[in-house]
Order: sequence, then structure tokens, then C-alpha cells
Amino acid sequence: MSGPSTYEPKTGFTRWLDTRLPVMRMAHDTMIDFPTPKNLNYWYTFGGILAVCLVIQIITGIILAMHYVASTEMAFESIQRIIRDVDYGWLIQSIHATGASMFFLAVYIHMFRGLYYGSYKAPREILWILGVVIYLLMMGTAFMGYVLPWGQMSFHGAAVITNLIGAIPLVGEGIKTYLQGGPAIGDPTLTRFFSLHYLLPFIIAGVVVLHVWALHVTGNNNPTGVSVKDVKKDTVPFHPYYTVKDGFAIIVFFIVFALFVFYFPNALGHADNSIPANPLQTPSHIVPEWYLLPFYAILRAVTFDIGPIDAKLLGVLAMFGAIGILFLLPWLDTSRVRSMRYRPLARSFFVIFVVASIGLGFCGANNPDDLITKFREDKLAVVYVDDAGNSQRELFDEFSAAQAREASLPSSAGAGIEVDASGLKWVTVSQILAAYYFAYFLLILPILGVIENPKARPASIADSVHKRKSSDSAPAAAVQPAE
Repeated sequence: MSGPSTYEPKTGFTRWLDTRLPVMRMAHDTMIDFPTPKNLNYWYTFGGILAVCLVIQIITGIILAMHYVASTEMAFESIQRIIRDVDYGWLIQSIHATGASMFFLAVYIHMFRGLYYGSYKAPREILWILGVVIYLLMMGTAFMGYVLPWGQMSFHGAAVITNLIGAIPLVGEGIKTYLQGGPAIGDPTLTRFFSLHYLLPFIIAGVVVLHVWALHVTGNNNPTGVSVKDVKKDTVPFHPYYTVKDGFAIIVFFIVFALFVFYFPNALGHADNSIPANPLQTPSHIVPEWYLLPFYAILRAVTFDIGPIDAKLLGVLAMFGAIGILFLLPWLDTSRVRSMRYRPLARSFFVIFVVASIGLGFCGANNPDDLITKFREDKLAVVYVDDAGNSQRELFDEFSAAQAREASLPSSAGAGIEVDASGLKWVTVSQILAAYYFAYFLLILPILGVIENPKARPASIADSVHKRKSSDSAPAAAVQPAE
């Protein structure tokens, strides 16, 4: 896509360096003269925003690591010392903690943009797959970083996730023991998580280099999904056109970033994590950070067994499957048109998908058994085991009647009284939204690609920029697949 290099060394030193280590040539071809489609909008600036976020997280993380103590006795106190005693430690810690949320906010927008404009389609499959790998590494890094402050949510969140890993057949218990460094969570666990949390960002940076490399081989996608046909007419140099545009977007994004850092530093976290970890006191509702909530909701949405596979393992498979399915997306979407700008039916289902993903986040933040709305007034239920060994429930309006029924049952029935609330629960909503999440990739996109008749597209990127209707624009059904 980038074509032959246009870099010309101007001085003797740059000519000498270029013949031995052409870093200046690579920087020029990558960030200055790289031909970029003319019609990129502000949704495409989030790639640059993510690069800046990664650099900030690495720099602030290195500084914090200089003062952090990876010990169950000292971890929480070391964070408090950083905030209270280290010069500008409060600022570095706030930037790093808030930066994780800003990083994920940007990456979600980046991914939804890629889904909408079909940036995963040929010839950009590897580009998309590398992006999903980065996303997975980010999730692992964020989870381990969440454990390091060693607050209540840190400890009990680590216990929940490691126990889920232990549910994987054959290898689960071994991986769990290795992660924990023993049979239970303790100092070895924190040391391992700290080491991996420090290491993974540099691995992410390496995969980002591959991601950018793959981008420069195939070139940018664009809102029309039409490939570059004439470099001179359809593209402009990356600098100054997109360096200025990306720079403006980065400034606006970091204004929002700064608003949270200076005015709402704890708004995106959980209050219970300000309490030192106590293995003997479990929080009433354990939740991960907001950016992991949709997958947590999918995990808890599975409340049933399928044959020999119990609900716990099914939930783990569904959670990892929700991420793994993204790797197959380039082959699941059968449409010959990249951009949903020209696919009105697909666009409608995509909007529902975005709403479902956000809805899963709300489901993950709430107790699955809590009611959203009631269908009827609460009743009292007498729960007992009958002579055949089956569990029974009998409903009563009055407590005296329920109490009398409980007293009439033999002690072997194990009778008890509980409140029976009938209504729409968060777990039900999460099951519906999780079903749509998987149906979108496995059913909707493959079927729409066959039955949908997209709108006609412009013949070239230049036509779309100048809003001309080319006479040779053909209906999308008649164009070549994935250009």
C-alpha cells in the first residue's frame, strides 16, 4: 500500500545512517508520507489515541513499580504511601488507574468502528486478528493490575477468576495452582501478578508494532469500504493532514481524561477497593472493573447444565467464547460489502448489538438475582423436600399460614420459609443479551451477507469526498467481493 519509499537523506550523517540503519526512512514512510484515504473521519483517530494511552500507561506504571511492594502485608500500604508521601504520587497513581479506563474506552470505540466499517474483511484479516490479540492482552494486564492494590475487590476478584480457571477440565487446576503460586492466594500470587502486569504492556507494545506493520501493508480502510484505486486522487500524505487531525482528537480526548484525573479520580473504581483485603469478609457483591463487566455478565448468565458439563464450566466457556469468536469474524461475515454505511439492515442489527453490549455491562454491575421490575406482589414460599426427594414450593399470602404449613411438615422435609418475588431479574436480561451477542456473529452476519441487497457505493474514494455520483457506480451486489 505504501509503495516505494520517497525518503531522501539531506545531510551526510542521514545518508550514512540510511545505508546502515534506515530508521529515518521507516519513520518518514510510516508517519509522514504514508498515503492515507482522503475520507477518514474522527472515528479513525482512536488508533493514535490508543498509542498515546499505551505510552502513558507504560511510563506511569514504571514509576509506580519503583515504589510498589508486592506483598500481602505491604501492598495496600504501599499504594497509600505513593498517594500521600511520594512527590506527585497521587497524580501518577490517578493517571495510571484512570488511564486504564480511558484505554478501554478508546479501544471499545476503535473496535466498534472496525465492526461498523468492515475493517476486518479481506485483505485485513491479520490486522484484525492482531487487534483482538492486543485486546486479550489488555484484559489480562488490566485484571492483574486490579489485583495489585490488594483491596477487598482485588483479593476477592482474584479468588473468583482463579477459581473459574480451575473449572477448565484437565489443565484448569494446574494453571490455577501455578497462577496462585500454591493452593491459596497469597504472597506468591501477588508476586506473579505484579511480574506479569509489568511484562505484558511491553508485549502489547510489540504486538502493536505488528498491528501497525500489517496496517501499512494493506493500507487503511475507510468509511466507504472502497479500496484505493488512484493514489494521487484517493489519498493524501499522513502528514500534515492526519497528524493535525489526530493531534486535535488527542487533545480533546485528554481533556476528558484530565477531568476524571483531577475531579473524579475514584468515579470509575469501586469503593470497596479502598478497604484492605480481608479473606474472612466477602463483599456483598463482587464485580470487576466496568470494562470487563459485559463478559462477567455472560459468565453469570449461564445457570444451567448441559449433560455432563455443569453451569460453571459452561459459563467459563461462554465468557472466553465471547472473545474467541472475534477471531473468526472475518470469515463469519459473508457480505461482499465492507461498510455498513451501505447496508441499512446490517446497520440496524449493529445498533442493537452495541446496545446489547452496553446492556451486558449494566447486567454485570448488578446482582443477577435482583429484580428490575415486579410482575406481582411478593409472596411467602414454603420450600421443602417431599417423600420422593423432589424440591417443592408452596406460596402463601399470610405469614401465619406459611408458618402453620411449615410446622405441619416432618423434620425430614427440611422445610423453610423464604420470600418469593416474581419479576424480571438481571440474570434473565443478561441471558437474552448474551444470546443476541452470539447470534449476531453466528447467525445474523452470515445470513445478512447472503440475503441483504446493499445500496450502491461510489466508484472511488475521491467520488465520495467530492460527493459526486459516478455513472459507473454499480449496485453492491454486482461488485467484486472485498475489493
